[in-house]
Amino acid sequence: MQEYISNEVNTLRNKKGVTQEELAEKLQVSRQTIIAIEKGNYTPSVLLALKIASFFKLPVENIFKISYEK
Repeated sequence: MQEYISNEVNTLRNKKGVTQEELAEKLQVSRQTIIAIEKGNYTPSVLLALKIASFFKLPVENIFKISYEK
C-alpha cells in the first residue's frame, strides 16, 4: 500500500466563499500552488500546512490526512 496525503482545502475554501486567488494571496503563495494542493498533486510544507490550518481556524489534522492507496 502506498501512503499519500489527502486534504479538505477545496471543500473548506468553498464553504468559506474564498477564491483560489484570495487564499493564495492570504498564504503568500501562487494560485497554482493552491490548485496543486487541492488536486493532491502537491503536499505543502509543514509551514504552509500550518498557515492553511490557521486561515481556516482548524487543527492541521482536520485538513490533511494520511490516506492509503491499494
